[in-house]
Amino acid sequence: MTHRPKTTLRDCVYGLAVGDALGVPYEFRPRGTFECTDMIGYGTHGQPAGTWSDDTSMTLATCDSIRELGHIDTADMRDKFVGWIARGEYTIDGVFDYGGTTARALRTGKGGSGERDNGNGSLMRIAPLAFTDATDEEVSEVSAITHAHRTSTDACIIFVELIRDVMNDVLPSWALHLKGAPEHEIRSGGFVLDTLKAATWCFVNTNSYDECMLAAVNLGDDADTTAAVAGALAGTVYGIEAIPQEWVDTLRDKELIESCLF
Repeated sequence: MTHRPKTTLRDCVYGLAVGDALGVPYEFRPRGTFECTDMIGYGTHGQPAGTWSDDTSMTLATCDSIRELGHIDTADMRDKFVGWIARGEYTIDGVFDYGGTTARALRTGKGGSGERDNGNGSLMRIAPLAFTDATDEEVSEVSAITHAHRTSTDACIIFVELIRDVMNDVLPSWALHLKGAPEHEIRSGGFVLDTLKAATWCFVNTNSYDECMLAAVNLGDDADTTAAVAGALAGTVYGIEAIPQEWVDTLRDKELIESCLF
């Protein structure tokens, strides 16, 4: 692991957004039916190359709330998430992808708390909290805006801790144990714990940002979110300068990304 003592939120968010955009064309496609080698357009959602999805939009909304207020306010974050899903705020060309638990939570004002509400929709947006002094309780509350079950809130706490760990050039034992694990043991669907494990597996078994991202997308299924979560990790460690310049150049609406950073 390359230690970068001056890691910034910007490295993390660009890492996430590029991973998201790489995966968007391949979302829902089964592993082994395609090979991602570069950033392309169209595919599953018919979007131009460099288009990111709900993963990045909700991450930017989270950042923007912290930027505006200087602290964590779940009511404000929820309002910004509603602005995203209802009015297309924090998007490039409007909303084209979102999870059922997230949509229901934003419609009703209550995060899903059932066993079946453990998709990866809060994990994919939680990374910015690693760059604040957010407590485990606050991380849990931010998850619970949409995903309130203990499985989801705990996964978010673990991921924020993991990002903080890698900033200090440390990997927890559970992540180290994924080194060398065979790919067939890694599930890449929408279940939050599968996404956390798959993203971490990609990170610990690769040695560069681009290698990590291609590994994540090529796991298939929920390709954009696996790559977004892995990208938050890889961006934090390797830095924006390690992302292939062509991918950064292709990434759309970087002005919006920049405007939300704190």
